[in-house]
Order: sequence, then structure tokens, then C-alpha cells
Amino acid sequence: MPKPVVSFGAQGLLFALAGYALLPFGDALVKSATTLWPATAIAALRFFFGAVGLGMLLLVREGKGGFSIPHAKTHWIRAFALAFGSVSFFIGVTQMPLGDATAIGFVMPMITAILSAIFLGEKVGRAVWLASLIAFIGVLIILRPNVADFGFAALFPLGAAFGMAVLILLNRKVAGSASVLAMQFITAAFATPILIGFALIGHVSGLPAFVIDWPEASVVVRCALVAMSASLAHALIFIATTRASAATVAPMTYAQLLVALVLSAVFFRDWPDLTSLGGSALIIIAGLYLWRNARPNLS
Repeated sequence: MPKPVVSFGAQGLLFALAGYALLPFGDALVKSATTLWPATAIAALRFFFGAVGLGMLLLVREGKGGFSIPHAKTHWIRAFALAFGSVSFFIGVTQMPLGDATAIGFVMPMITAILSAIFLGEKVGRAVWLASLIAFIGVLIILRPNVADFGFAALFPLGAAFGMAVLILLNRKVAGSASVLAMQFITAAFATPILIGFALIGHVSGLPAFVIDWPEASVVVRCALVAMSASLAHALIFIATTRASAATVAPMTYAQLLVALVLSAVFFRDWPDLTSLGGSALIIIAGLYLWRNARPNLS
């Protein structure tokens, strides 16, 4: 029997590469839309579309039984972390280049490891502390010119990384309680009302950047495209983990940063300088070092 042209493991790498490379296109659409509508409103509409689309797919695939919600309280906390992280990132890309904001987001694995030690009592080895220190230096290098130019609003991508780290941490508590599709739907459905609340708070604050008016049709289309591309990207990444180990797939995450840097330069004329590239390189080195040391414990 002839062997397949592409091995099962290689297929996993290709799916992961496609998924992670697709994510920055949605981020670029968000950045382009934030010049026309508040970031808080964009986040709410994006997750509304995601919840509707995932809900329809879940109904078709699993019927009404797919909508059961175990561990509801934990899901609400997960949704708040996701909402906080998403709004923080969306605001962040209005204040700084997409590539820089994406690079800062890669400190998330280090934050997750530290939070797991604090709240779950997991042992944190020397590799985690060293990787965290290297990544933190990389973040400071990237943020230094942006904080000077934009003020502390440039710190929002760091808040986004923290929110996503909390989400990852809580995912362990609900893992296996529902299908992957159901988990995606629950997260989007719970995050939507929270994000609507954030958008309304921003609107009544009177701050010009958060005042909501009727969106242009192009903004609505972009939000829908972001919802679809993100769902497709996460589906591809999930398929990748069924064909290759987590340890094998993990380094493919850095395709997201490379694509973000290219999109930032080509579409927004935010060409990365040596300072940003140096900080991004340190974060990548820290992540790869952490992955290499954790690899024996992954499957």
C-alpha cells in the first residue's frame, strides 16, 4: 500500500501553520475598522457574529443537546477574561503597530505559567522564570518608544496577554465537559453580553474614541469576516493537534507574528524598526526556550 505523499505529522504542521497564519488577517481587519468605529463596539459585534454562526453550526451537528452548559460560573469568568483580553487588544492596535501588539501577546505562555503556580500550586522551574525575564525585557524594548509616543494606552496589548492567560488557565477546569465546538460557542455567547456592556460603558463615558454611532456597512462586513476567519483559524489549529502532538505544533504559533509584521508593513505602512525587531526576537527566543524545556511533558 503506497504511503501518503504528506505524512500525518506533516499534515498537522501544515494545518497549524495555516491556522496561525490566518489569525493576523482578522487582526488587520480589526485595526482597519477601528478608524471608523470604536474598538469596544467592534469587539461586541465580532463576537455576536461568532456566537450566531457557531450556534447554528452546533445545532446542526449536535442538536439541542449541544447547548447544555456545565460549569456555568467558570464559563462566565472565562468569558470575562476573553472579553477583557479582546477589548484590550483591539484598543491596543489603535495605539501601536499590529506587529508590535502581536509580539507583546506572545508573553501569554509565560504569564500562564506564573499564574498556574500562584493559583493552582503548580511547580514553576528555572526555565519558566528565565523565559519570563527574557520575554519581559523584550516587551519593555517594544513598548519603550510606544509609551513615549502614545502614553500608557500602549500597555493594552499586555493586558490582552493577561486576559488570554486567565482564559487558558480556566480552560483546564472545563476541559472535556463539552465538545470543542460547544466550548467555542459557549465562550462566544457568554462573552457577547459582557462586550456589549463594555461598549455601552464606553459610550456613556462620553470619550470621543468610544462614542458609538451607526456603523458603516463596511464595518459590519469586516466584523463578520473577522468572526469567520477566527473560527476557521481555531478549527485548523484544532485539526492540527489531532494530527501532531502539542509539542510539535507549538512553534507554528510564531507564524502569526511573522504574518502580522508583514501585514503591518504592507497595509498600514508600520515598518518595524530594529528596536521592535529586537524585542520581538527576544520574546520568540523566550517562547521557544520555554517550549523546548516543556516538550518532554507534552504529548
